[in-house]
Amino acid sequence: MPSEFSRSIKFGNITYSLYSHSFLHFGQNVAHESLRASLVKGDFSPAADSLHKEMYIDPCTPKGYFPESSNLSLGSVAEKSKYISEFKARGNFSECRSAALTLLQKGKERCSHDHCYLGSVFMPKLRGKFLATENFFYTSKFFRLRQRAFLSDLIMAGKHFCEEDWSKLKKKHQSLNEEDLLRYCFSSAYIVALLHDSLEIALDDERISFANQVNDIPLDWALGAFILQSTSISDVQQTDWITIIMSSDSSTLVSITAISAILMFAAWSISKWRKPQLKTVYDLEKGRYIVTRIGRS
Repeated sequence: MPSEFSRSIKFGNITYSLYSHSFLHFGQNVAHESLRASLVKGDFSPAADSLHKEMYIDPCTPKGYFPESSNLSLGSVAEKSKYISEFKARGNFSECRSAALTLLQKGKERCSHDHCYLGSVFMPKLRGKFLATENFFYTSKFFRLRQRAFLSDLIMAGKHFCEEDWSKLKKKHQSLNEEDLLRYCFSSAYIVALLHDSLEIALDDERISFANQVNDIPLDWALGAFILQSTSISDVQQTDWITIIMSSDSSTLVSITAISAILMFAAWSISKWRKPQLKTVYDLEKGRYIVTRIGRS
């Protein structure tokens, strides 16, 4: 395994070598928006007939659905208006799965490794058992699948959902937000395109469980980020600056300590007085930082 993708983590007396890479923009919601953008640009068009050349035919949206500009994350107002006027929902699971696979394989021609299951990034052959969390779990829960369901079960459920009329789906799932309900066609196709078509997991493979917790302990990407960060910090060779300072003249040490304390207190006081309190959170789904203001206590 290339060293840039390898991380060593020690638990007890055992050291594990783990593959680690963050596939930004491959999260379900961001991928769905990427599909919409590709439809506008004409990068993907499932319609071969000339009658639909000037239309944005979306195979991942159940037929009968009409978009609202407020639900679109496209650029300008003109782009949104054009998209709405030329949009046609054609819920088709197979075409949606093909579109999802196109997104996942984008850039694969630049792969310089033996294995690039997703884009041009190295990834080893999957071995062992896996837990599929977050949107994997919510999608399987929505379709009422077993925790250790086959991907073939998801295909059947997704196909039935995608090809149902939007008005019937809304009536059947009145408690769900429309935007959330709309995503399940793409979600089911995207999961199959990712796990089976890209990562080569068999449709009847039982190694994957859809879960959001283990023994009442919630699972989240932040847990993996914490482990990675912890191991990265332990790998950094830090200079023993305390020993260097303590070995110097005692009067100099006292002066440095006093001046440093005064400067740090002054800087802290000014920053508290002049600057607003901010909280920065990294959104893994969208691949960017989100900064929010925190009220003073």
